[in-house]
Amino acid sequence: MRIVHRDLKAGEIKLMLQRLEDLWHLERILKEGDLVEARTYRSVKFGEGKEEKKPVFITLRVENVEFAEAANRLRIAGIILSGTPEEFVQKGRHHTFDLESGDTVKVIKEWKNFEISRLEKAVKETSRPTLRIIVMDDEKALTAILRGYGLEYGPTIWFAGSKREENYEDKLRQYYGEVASYISASEEKYIVAGPGFAKDDLKSFISKKYPALLPRITFESCSYAERSGISELMKKGVIEKIAGEAQMEKEENLLESFMMHLNKDDGLAAYGKKEVAQAVGASAVENLLVLDDALRKDSEIERITEEAESKKANIIFYSSKGESAHKLKGFGGIAALLRFRIS
Repeated sequence: MRIVHRDLKAGEIKLMLQRLEDLWHLERILKEGDLVEARTYRSVKFGEGKEEKKPVFITLRVENVEFAEAANRLRIAGIILSGTPEEFVQKGRHHTFDLESGDTVKVIKEWKNFEISRLEKAVKETSRPTLRIIVMDDEKALTAILRGYGLEYGPTIWFAGSKREENYEDKLRQYYGEVASYISASEEKYIVAGPGFAKDDLKSFISKKYPALLPRITFESCSYAERSGISELMKKGVIEKIAGEAQMEKEENLLESFMMHLNKDDGLAAYGKKEVAQAVGASAVENLLVLDDALRKDSEIERITEEAESKKANIIFYSSKGESAHKLKGFGGIAALLRFRIS
């Protein structure tokens, strides 16, 4: 993401969307009633002839926002307030922007500090390379991509052979070949990890067949070729080391710390709107953990977050698509680690 223009007195920020993650960040920021300006197309009918799509520039009042991850698009639906050329724009009609990476859009709204911080984080993420992860054993290779909003799981590559078969070695080479082909299909860095010797045998296979791939691959160990294996890599700091991005590890560690204090019942953990609001009011909150979906949909959680930010609490936003989201959702979408007991 790149901030092209910023005029906070007018409530305007113009953005160039550069990555898939940028669409997700923008969805988290937009709310009903915000204004969005972008270039788009409108279907126009001339007389009795067929409809034609004409390029227009439109200002919408937002009604609904949807990040269509599978389609790599952000859909912003709303009411047309103005646009040019005027003969192709019908004020008061509904329209939907379908934004993609590469598009430029202006957002006009009353900006919150944490929303601006989120944009600035997205700008920093643009310089971080995408990281792909493979955890594998002698049965399968599970693939994933580290995005700004969490892990996006990809295809699983299966090994169809058995040691009892005469052509076992041939099928094993085919399996490693499929994994190597998956790696060669993209330019990003990879972590390949797993238990046993499968990852080591893959390394040997690639060094002989596709040595140019090796500089992009880091080989590590983990206990399982499952999603839990990726979580293990996060806890070990491997992903932080390779990607230069500590956010996911930080989120998981803070949740673990919250659970520890909750189980100890030492008064240094609070959850739910009522308890967290009391802690914020007492300036006791050190880290505020907020589920981004809850922030967008609940005005009370937004108010608590703003007050916590004004009192210098650290605000950590959890993606609803992230691995830790379901845990935080179970605590009402908001929790806090406290500096001191308040009761």
